Amino acid sequence: MAKETKDYSKYFDFSDAKVISEDERGKKIRIRGREIQILSEPNHRIEKQRGKEEIQVLYENAIPEDMKTIGAGKHYIVYTFGCQMNEHDTETIKGLLEQMGYRPTEDRKEADIILLNTCAIRENAEDKVFGELGHLKGLKTEKPDLLLGVCGCMSQEENVVNRILQKHGFVDMIFGTHNIHRLPHLIREALFSKEMVVEVWSKEGDIIENLPKKREGMRAWVNIMYGCDKFCTYCIVPFTRGKERSRRPEDVIAEVRELARQGFKEITLLGQNVNAYGKDFNDIKYTFADLMDDIRKIDIPRVRFTTSHPRDFDDHLIEVLAKGGNLVEHIHLPVQSGSSDVLKKMSRKYTRESYLELVRKIKAAIPNAVLTTDIIVGFPGETEEQFQETLSLVREVGYDSAYTFVYSPREGTPAAVMEDNVPLEVKKERLQRLNEVVNEHSKLSNDTMLGQVVEVLVEGESKNNAQVLSGRTRSNKLVHFEGGSELIGRFVNVEITDPMTWYIKGSIVSEPVSSANAG
Repeated sequence: MAKETKDYSKYFDFSDAKVISEDERGKKIRIRGREIQILSEPNHRIEKQRGKEEIQVLYENAIPEDMKTIGAGKHYIVYTFGCQMNEHDTETIKGLLEQMGYRPTEDRKEADIILLNTCAIRENAEDKVFGELGHLKGLKTEKPDLLLGVCGCMSQEENVVNRILQKHGFVDMIFGTHNIHRLPHLIREALFSKEMVVEVWSKEGDIIENLPKKREGMRAWVNIMYGCDKFCTYCIVPFTRGKERSRRPEDVIAEVRELARQGFKEITLLGQNVNAYGKDFNDIKYTFADLMDDIRKIDIPRVRFTTSHPRDFDDHLIEVLAKGGNLVEHIHLPVQSGSSDVLKKMSRKYTRESYLELVRKIKAAIPNAVLTTDIIVGFPGETEEQFQETLSLVREVGYDSAYTFVYSPREGTPAAVMEDNVPLEVKKERLQRLNEVVNEHSKLSNDTMLGQVVEVLVEGESKNNAQVLSGRTRSNKLVHFEGGSELIGRFVNVEITDPMTWYIKGSIVSEPVSSANAG
């Protein structure tokens, strides 16, 4: 039986809420005995009105002097749900907390502040977060001074904030994706007022540079732009993350140079639609291809990017990527469906034919290109014939791997009001058939590597065996091989001995490759 749709109306009944005061700083309300300071709250109507106001780039000091010791002797935990963008936001949140004196812990009982950085893409992510809040309620009861916060994309949704106000009054802070830099101020407000503090900006806000980040390991994420202007009908991101706004090229390049100086071996350039970078500049003509061409000259062994949109993948970008060097040959190119009719309903703004033409161009220019993708099955109205078109496209492109999903509606998106007429059993069965085809191609691709010697960046010990190390090739394939922990963070040459479906096994053949000639 299909899952019941949630009744969101109960989260909008505020008849028992009392407004205590209202001024230019916002309003104070009382719900069920809990006082709440609402500095600003999400509003779908405002989120959909994309103003023409200029985005400013601010280079400010995020931590006021009087807050640099507020966390001294205290501990934090940040739980991250969702995509690389959320991971990157978490690095900033941790950086801010540590500059305030907080230290990390993994022990919930030791934590003085716990933040859930949330994802709004799929409903199961939302269910996980509310389940987690249920677990944390007991901890909050035992330790009333614990600060509990919900941030990230879910916080940008009206119904989520209303649900927390109604059902989870023990939460202390709710803030969004556009005002992470305000975290120190929100912590101060929550600590001293002892009220729940809600500050979620519906307008995108400005680009804030110089925010501290806590990065771990040898790989780093670098945000190059925020927001998305594509409005795919199934996606909430244009509302939660706002319109496209690119960081200035000199700021991105300075950050990458600094990461190279610090010894990072790999960076991933991030954007909701990374190859639309620069389209919002009015004063200069500078595209994503130009940025990649400039970063190619920086001494960092590997440069990746995600996520790209086929519509914005132009010939100039292909030409730059074909230069290779530190620009890796792995390209993530989400297709979502192999049917032009479904793509039109998704508002993807390309056809099956134009996507396949783009793939042909990429493979012609970069013969060793490795393509991966995202695919949704069971979109409203998808017929068996249209699903077969997706299977045939997967076979034609020969993806190395794919992230595959069953369609689930997101409240507030255009697709949510379409008739979701593909039964859940059919969706699941299609997903299984799709995964079989994807896995078949993963295995075929891995088989071609037998006997090859590849460069692997060693990431750590295998989860199941401390004697086995795991790392990734330039094409992002996972490789397992035996070796000592002193190799972690270095490049090694590995001969492939045993290709599997999801990873490949190999053995080290020579001394570690120095990062200088690892490109």
